Amino acid sequence: MLTDLKPQPADKILALMQAFREDPRENKIDLGVGVYKNAEGVTPVMRAVKAAEQRLVETQETKAYTGLAGDPAYAAAMRGLILSDSVDAGRVAAVATPGGTGAIRQGLELMQYADRAATIWLSAPTWPNHPSIVKYLGIPMREYRYLASDLPVVDFDGMMEDLKGVKAGDLVLLHGCCHNPTGANLTAEQWAVVADHLEATGAIPFIDIAYQGFGDGLEEDAYGVRLLAARMPEMIVAASCSKNFGVYRERTGLLMAIAPEQKSKAEAQATLNFLNRQNYSFPPDHGARVVQMILDDPELRADWQTELEDVRLGMLKLREQLARELRNRTNSDRFDFIAEHRGMFSRLGATPAQVEVLREKYGIYMIGDSRINIAGLNEATVPIVAQAIAVEIG
Repeated sequence: MLTDLKPQPADKILALMQAFREDPRENKIDLGVGVYKNAEGVTPVMRAVKAAEQRLVETQETKAYTGLAGDPAYAAAMRGLILSDSVDAGRVAAVATPGGTGAIRQGLELMQYADRAATIWLSAPTWPNHPSIVKYLGIPMREYRYLASDLPVVDFDGMMEDLKGVKAGDLVLLHGCCHNPTGANLTAEQWAVVADHLEATGAIPFIDIAYQGFGDGLEEDAYGVRLLAARMPEMIVAASCSKNFGVYRERTGLLMAIAPEQKSKAEAQATLNFLNRQNYSFPPDHGARVVQMILDDPELRADWQTELEDVRLGMLKLREQLARELRNRTNSDRFDFIAEHRGMFSRLGATPAQVEVLREKYGIYMIGDSRINIAGLNEATVPIVAQAIAVEIG
């Protein structure tokens, strides 16, 4: 059996990570991996996380399993953070998952379990794991335009033209904020148009919200998901705590399914529990318990929000600095969009060949589609990167 296995295509991001590690140059710069790093190149443990973990160590009396859905207090705390009072809690089924990726997978499993004929619509481009998991599960998939071909802005007309093809029961996957890989977000007015269209067609929104608090703020970044939750009879939400709580290795996620009423909510909850049982049985609890403790404790929550806001503002400052340096070096506004985008990512619009030149000649690593991680920069490296981009791309 094992001798008959076929080689799998290499993960491009993991391959890039390996190439960066093996590069002996001391001045190399990693803008590829989608992990937040501070100015020293470290993914820090947030103050509130350390404090909550200390309390947990001192007070936790058992390592017994949680329920199949995880700790209900965690689900309630996350529901409040993401949805606030936009929807009746009695309509929301939820399960803890191993990270946001686990939530995406369980959401797709739920879709498949309910209706194998339904199609899922993904933005072009999107996070590579979205189509990878969809194809692995054999779910029918279509794409809708998202980024304009000539400018790094949302092609909203093209998006809505493509979404005319959605049918009742189809799922439309939308990035809640800080679109990965482009950093280009929908406006409030555009979210409203999307909501109108989904209501009219009977399609179901599937929101991936992995960067709440990294864009315009905790409340602002939840605008789209709350608008849809308030208007749609059904919705799926996959959330990650990896970024905004910095608990990457704890694999802390949540899947929520919003049902039309409490009876169907109970059925959805039972199905989610069943799917968890078939996949990994009981979800991990450490990160979930830490997140719940932070969200439910006013002092810890205030400190977490302060540190998260520092992270957000730091990335905005780097965006503005990079856009300014590029404007000065290219004598054009070609790269001004970098300051307007939000979250960790933007795409430069470079060709794969130009990306390769930046890696080989300057030791600047980025994904082949020219997606850069803004958090991989600091004040000192921005001018270096800007000069290289100006010479090779601008």
